Amino acid sequence: MDSVEARPGETILEVGEFYELLTAQLESAYGRRHPCWVRGEVAKVYEKTHLYVDLVDAGSSASDAKRPVLNAHCWASQWNPLKRKLAGDGVTLAPGMIVNFFGYVDLYAPLGRIGFTVTEIDVAGLLGDVARRRQELIARLTSEGLLEANKKATLSPVPLRVGLVASAQTEGYSDFTGQLLNSGFGFDIVLVKTAVQGEAAPGQIANAIATLDAHGVDIICLVRGGGSKGDLASFDDERVARAIANCATPVFTGIGHTGDESIADLVAHTRAITPTKLGEEIVSLVANWYALNVRAPAKRILASTEALLDEATEYLAERRRTMIFAVRDRLRAEQRHLASTQQRLLMQARYQLSTAAQMLAGNRQLLGAYDPKKRLAQGWSIVTGADGVVVRSLASIVVGEDVRITLSDGSFTSTVNEKNGVS
Repeated sequence: MDSVEARPGETILEVGEFYELLTAQLESAYGRRHPCWVRGEVAKVYEKTHLYVDLVDAGSSASDAKRPVLNAHCWASQWNPLKRKLAGDGVTLAPGMIVNFFGYVDLYAPLGRIGFTVTEIDVAGLLGDVARRRQELIARLTSEGLLEANKKATLSPVPLRVGLVASAQTEGYSDFTGQLLNSGFGFDIVLVKTAVQGEAAPGQIANAIATLDAHGVDIICLVRGGGSKGDLASFDDERVARAIANCATPVFTGIGHTGDESIADLVAHTRAITPTKLGEEIVSLVANWYALNVRAPAKRILASTEALLDEATEYLAERRRTMIFAVRDRLRAEQRHLASTQQRLLMQARYQLSTAAQMLAGNRQLLGAYDPKKRLAQGWSIVTGADGVVVRSLASIVVGEDVRITLSDGSFTSTVNEKNGVS
């Protein structure tokens, strides 16, 4: 190689002078007063107050050692409002995104590095890229059969043991649990607390779903209240979608407001439009089962029991009427029988009394004929011994014994001197 020497009169620049010249040239073409659009794929993104992004040619391979890299940065004064705008549209810068940055070139001489200061971001382009990536994820899940996988999981007819993936003490959490706790049914809620927005949320949500799937709950509910599209971006994450698809337990979602639809909603077994509505639907499942399997049989048993009681009441009333009539008739018959018996007894008593009176008169007449007084008046006498016993034969007295002789007008005592009997 031929050597080259400085010619007389030529200017030799110091390094600092060279950078000043280069900076002047770059600023004149692509500096602050001449900004331009740059399109590229996000290779790395880092945020700490300011935003730092490494851009490469869209579609270039990571194995290409010669692929051009542009170090872009967005200072906090510009980045904070841009970040809020992106979050409101549900966009978070991440590796793999295709972005359009508007800004200008700057040169940092101490490191000899050309950079790009970002002042605007093409949100429409980012939204298009996000939508494209979302559709690509849906297409992959569909081709793998994962959109329908969890829908085939067997749902318990009475899902009372509810696994809950949510951020505790949030409005969405309170709206959902309030429906269950005020339903009157014995729900057992197993809560796994997670973040529901931010970079850490997708991983935590996926792990929570796997934990509850192994826990043996009847149903897993993924709950998040309303928010911006950026707040709900975690539920479009592929990790969350695959965790739901690979879950053997039915997963129900209640995410955001009416009209919001995430990929998690598409993959889930059942989707409700809000956390409140999700709670209502689960309560409705249990209430329908209760009505069909408890209340309806109970009503049939009650109706049958009431019919039996009515029949028994009617039977008892009929038997009561029968018994009242039978007792009344029996009492009347017995009264007639008693009256008849009384009449017969009265007649019989009168007959017996009349017969007895006649017999008494006859006996009195007969006895009168044998009255000792009449015999004594006829001259008869009665001889009694010392013991007062009537002497009936000679054998009953002895000689020398005193005897009393009673006559009609009195009595006297006599001594037996001699006994003369009939030979």
